[in-house]
Amino acid sequence: MEVRWLEDFCALARIRQFSRAADEQNVTQPTFSRRIKMLEEEMGVQLIDRNTLPLSLTPAGVLFLSASEKILASVREVKEQCLNLERAEANKLRFATNQTLYLSFYSQWISALGEAGELAVDLNSTGWVGSDFVNALQQNDCDLVLCYWHPAIEFLRPLEGRDYLHHCVGHERLVPVTALNGQGLPKYQLPGFDKTPLPYIGYNSDTFLHPVIAEHLHRIDDLPHLLQVTQNSQAISVKAMISQGFGVGWLPQRLLQQGGEQGLVRAGGDDWTIDLELRLYRLRNNPSARLDALWRQIVAAG
Repeated sequence: MEVRWLEDFCALARIRQFSRAADEQNVTQPTFSRRIKMLEEEMGVQLIDRNTLPLSLTPAGVLFLSASEKILASVREVKEQCLNLERAEANKLRFATNQTLYLSFYSQWISALGEAGELAVDLNSTGWVGSDFVNALQQNDCDLVLCYWHPAIEFLRPLEGRDYLHHCVGHERLVPVTALNGQGLPKYQLPGFDKTPLPYIGYNSDTFLHPVIAEHLHRIDDLPHLLQVTQNSQAISVKAMISQGFGVGWLPQRLLQQGGEQGLVRAGGDDWTIDLELRLYRLRNNPSARLDALWRQIVAAG
């Protein structure tokens, strides 16, 4: 049984004439008559008394009319609710960020802006590699990208052009950490020794943090002695490996504070720390008025 059959029946019950009811439903009279007949066959009873002028409803038709009106009213109400939900989702800004920033920065930052309900976070983005964020913004698959920024992150260069806007919303520090040994002392201490290099828990080359750490280690005066034993795409995984005592590695300070240091301590002094920006990127010509309003609010917040 189709909803339009119920709409046809209600129109016929009101107008009491096949030709005029068919016109109101924007179908030919033969099509309209056929649909009324199919409805009666579906119900197994005669709903229209065709022997009266004007047409009238059978007792079953009167009962069915009441039910049909309730069903159609319910369908219209649910349809409107669904459309409202779809419009609300369409009005939300599409937001992308990596796993570490989502866990350690996003919630507190967006709550302070009072815009949590206006952003739809693409949780798939928490597993993206660095260039995925650039591609998503270039292809207008998201409205905002929150990420780490440092001059060494080459794949972010396309977003520095005139077609994009960026704003610094915070700062972060990468700190070298290690687990404790059995005596409660740092298990590994930078810079290590040439004959006994420190096991190093690093990041994959397509992540934000890999080029940052690599650039810092190449220009530091006291070159470290490191032997990379594994690479990871997520700082959470790096943290877990370091916590288990597998090596030394660099972690965002917010991640350490947010998730508990889990027995981790500094593996080196301030010379080994790396400063980062937390940047928000958008397309300059994004037509969303909601995005423009939010962007002004973010810039005003500093």
